[in-house]
Amino acid sequence: MAPERAIELRVRRQDGPASTPYWQTFRIPWRSQHNVVSALMEIRQRPVTAEGEDVAPPAWEASCLEEVCGSCAMRINGRARMACTALVDRLRQPITLEPLAKFPVVRDLVVDRSRMFDALRRIEGWIPIDGSHGVGPGPRIAPERQELMYRLDQCITCGCCLDVCPQVRKDGGFVGAAAVGQALRLNLHPTGATNADVRLDALMGPGGIADCGNAQNCVAACPKELPLTSAIGEIGRQTTRKWLRDVLRR
Repeated sequence: MAPERAIELRVRRQDGPASTPYWQTFRIPWRSQHNVVSALMEIRQRPVTAEGEDVAPPAWEASCLEEVCGSCAMRINGRARMACTALVDRLRQPITLEPLAKFPVVRDLVVDRSRMFDALRRIEGWIPIDGSHGVGPGPRIAPERQELMYRLDQCITCGCCLDVCPQVRKDGGFVGAAAVGQALRLNLHPTGATNADVRLDALMGPGGIADCGNAQNCVAACPKELPLTSAIGEIGRQTTRKWLRDVLRR
């Protein structure tokens, strides 16, 4: 009798931020169209290791299950990607699951992405038009600029670009391509451009645009295929022009 077809997942576990990581292997019956998230859901129903040990189910994050929320990003077979679109039948087994390496681990596959949101605060990633007053129709924007802004606005803050960047360290380093892309998006907006110098000043400081090593790993890893290297290049030009203006004003 042929053995039952199975899916094998090797999960890097960590009980808490200060705990020592360890590995556990799980096997579940094969079913067509499983992705990594649905496979983890299957394990959660009966969390028993391949050795027959009853354990706590692995912890991970997921919300939309359609590559929009960005929360299920993890390392799958060593590659940073979204678990919801990682189809099991296209992955080498055993499927190795690890948390993103450039973020502090909260538990198992759950990481703290605060550094990404801190970076958005650092570049003032918003347009300051809050208020109860009417602002009237928005400014006219050329279609080509609208298209680029729309592409950059599709960032889902998953963290894959930071995880694959050699200039991003767990304790600091480069601010990351995601924040740079959002800075450009806002600088391209006629209203957002009024605060462009604030964003450029932030990106001219430690961990800013000068720390990018142009590895271009971010473009390959981005699940939304954002033009991140183009954004980095344009922000580099904007910061250079600002630096020259600042020098000439002295």
